[in-house]
Amino acid sequence: MKKMKWALSLLLLFALVLSGCASNGSKQKVKKIVIAEPVHLIAYLPLYVAIDKGYFKDEGLDVKTITATGGAHVTSVVSGDAWGVIGGPESNQIANYKSKDPITSVVNVVNRANVYLMANKKLTLKGDSDADLAAFMKGKTIAAGRYGGSPNLLTRYLLMKVGLNPNKDVKLDEPADATAVVSLVSQGKADMANGAEPQINEGIKKGAWGEPFYGFPSLGDYAYSVVSVKESTIKKDPETVQKFVNAMLKGLKVVNEDKAEAFKVLKKEFPTTPDSSLKAAMDRAYKDNLWSKDGYITKASVAKPMDVVKKTGIYTHGYKYSKLVNMKFVKKATEK
Repeated sequence: MKKMKWALSLLLLFALVLSGCASNGSKQKVKKIVIAEPVHLIAYLPLYVAIDKGYFKDEGLDVKTITATGGAHVTSVVSGDAWGVIGGPESNQIANYKSKDPITSVVNVVNRANVYLMANKKLTLKGDSDADLAAFMKGKTIAAGRYGGSPNLLTRYLLMKVGLNPNKDVKLDEPADATAVVSLVSQGKADMANGAEPQINEGIKKGAWGEPFYGFPSLGDYAYSVVSVKESTIKKDPETVQKFVNAMLKGLKVVNEDKAEAFKVLKKEFPTTPDSSLKAAMDRAYKDNLWSKDGYITKASVAKPMDVVKKTGIYTHGYKYSKLVNMKFVKKATEK
C-alpha cells in the first residue's frame, strides 16, 4: 500500500512539473516587430513570404509591415516607431551622418537597382547609346519621384551620365507618392516616368507607356533594398536580429527556388492586380536577377548606391562599409 501511495505521489509530482512547463511555455511572449517600407512593392516579396509562411513565427517573432512614404520609412526607425526598415543603405547613411545610434544593414533583399524608365507611347527611342538617350530625354518632363529617393537619384545619375543637366535640360516632377507616376503620364502631365512593379504593368495596362526603355538592373549587383536596424538594437538584442535574419533567408530561398509558392503569396499581397500583370512582373524580376540569393551585402554592391548619392550631390561625406553593414548574422545563419 505504501509503495502504491509513493508511486501515486511520484505520478502527481510528474504531472505538476509537466503542467508547470506547459504553463511557462504558454507565457512566453512573441516579440512584435514592425518593418517600415517606403512603398508596397513586388520587390519586397521575400519579406512578405517570410511573414506568410510563418518563418518569423517559427522564430518567435510577430512581424508586420507599415508603408511610410516620403522618406518616413527611415525616420520611423530613427524615432523608434519601427524596429527595422527595408530600403537603400545610402538612405541609411544620409540619416546616420553625425548620429550616435546609426542604422546598420543586416540582410540583403533586392540586389539590383529596381528602377525602370518608361515613356509615353508616342515617343520612340532610336538607339541605346548615351547620345541617343540624351536626345530622347532632353526637354522632357519626367515623373521622377521624391527628391532624395532612390528612383529620383538614379534618374538624375543617368541624366548626368549621358551629359544632361537634371536641373536645366529636363523638367523633373517629384511627387512624394511613388504610385502617382502612372497618373502623371496617363494625364499628359509628364512625358516619362520611373518606377517598378506593380507600377510598370499598371501603366502598360492603362496605355500610359510601353515596356521600359531603360532598366537600372543593368548596373549589376546593387544593394537596393536591405533590411536595417539601429546599432543599439544589434548591441542590446542580437538574438532577435539573428532570428529575423534566419527567417528572411528562408523567405529569399522560397522566392528564388519555388516560383509557384512565391506567386501564391504575391497574389495575397496584391489581390486587386490581375494575374497576368503579376506574372509579367515576376518574369521581369527573375529575368533581371532581382533578389539576393544568400542575403549577403557585398562592399561592391554598397559602393554603387553610395556613388550615385555622391555624384548627384545628395550626400558627399563618405561612409565606412563596416559601420553601414553588419554581416555577422547572415554568416551565422549560413553556418548552420
